[in-house]
Amino acid sequence: MAKSESPSDLIDARIAELGDWRGALLGRLRALIQEAVPGVIEEWKWRGVPVWSHNGIICTGETYKTVVKMTFMKGAAVDDPAGLFNSSLDGNARRAIDFQQGEKINEKALKALFSAAASLNDVKAPKAKVAAAKSAAPKTKTAAPKSAKKPAAKAKR
Repeated sequence: MAKSESPSDLIDARIAELGDWRGALLGRLRALIQEAVPGVIEEWKWRGVPVWSHNGIICTGETYKTVVKMTFMKGAAVDDPAGLFNSSLDGNARRAIDFQQGEKINEKALKALFSAAASLNDVKAPKAKVAAAKSAAPKTKTAAPKSAKKPAAKAKR
């Protein structure tokens, strides 16, 4: 990655580089997550994987020959009433959606998933901040009352 290229620029380049249905679909999915999660942060990780974050990773956007895969890092904890998750269903944390060429996207349900995943990160983020603040706080010692202290015995030689 050149220093002048932001993650958003790299995602733009990936979409253009694909130049087929996968690029168009990745661009559409990107727009939906930006609509669903105002202020979402775009990142570029793991040798070229687009990542969207908001107080933690929401999802990744991977492209393969036959699918565009959106992997939700905490998808197992996200309610999916529309049943969009169709991949990585056996794990304890992740869930994914594999989009095939020409497949119709339930945009309303997908935006709800993006929003729910971001909200899950929002719920977990304050606890981590509180824990970090507690560990960074100076520790105070309470001294025992003077009457409770015993003078140290001097050793005889």
